[in-house]
Amino acid sequence: MLADMALQPVNRRSVPEDVFDQIVTEVLSGQLAPGHALPSERRLAEVLGVSRPAIREALKRLAGTGLIEVRQGDATTVQDFRRTAGLDLLPQLLMRGGELDLSVVRSILETRLHNGPKVAELAAQRGGRDVADRLEDAISALEGETDPVAAQRHALAFWDQIVDAADSIVFRLMYNTLRASYEPALPALATMMADEVGRPEAYRAVAAAVVAGEPEAAAQAARSLLEPATTALLDALGELDAR
Repeated sequence: MLADMALQPVNRRSVPEDVFDQIVTEVLSGQLAPGHALPSERRLAEVLGVSRPAIREALKRLAGTGLIEVRQGDATTVQDFRRTAGLDLLPQLLMRGGELDLSVVRSILETRLHNGPKVAELAAQRGGRDVADRLEDAISALEGETDPVAAQRHALAFWDQIVDAADSIVFRLMYNTLRASYEPALPALATMMADEVGRPEAYRAVAAAVVAGEPEAAAQAARSLLEPATTALLDALGELDAR
């Protein structure tokens, strides 16, 4: 079993984190398939050259992420993360080996297009007037920005205020996770997102409907903002898959 695992001695400055990252890589790559038993804590500590408490801490985090199941007095087994993991795994899925996983990008885009209009609708219903000034600040910053990566950050700041106004803890947590996953990829996506973040008037249409308390108009304006770039990106991903 150990001969099949590409484990390396870890950097002692961040031991549990390194152990966690190595095992995550093995699981997400399929090298460690669901149902496979991990070596014992003692054996892992020997192979990785670290202490058993460090191994135990990393395994605890892996269990909390839904990647493994730890049973007292029994083997620690790999889980099918597609059925057991939560959104907190998304950043590891998006960037693997320094490269974007296009299938995960597709999922994020689909979720963004589906959720954005609903969040704008809720914001218009629940608290749009409270964030009017902050929405205007985000749009003004977007209008004056020439750097494409910085422009995306201003756009994220705009949506952050929309999510606040929607007053939904589930949408807030989903947004936090999607943003944490998305931000490391901003430079790679800058060119593809340039058309969307270059339309401040579309952001103003969303803001106006939200502040006016018009849910249907807010949802439609959000869809009009998000759909063109999202559709273009999904089409581009489809072409890459076809190749």
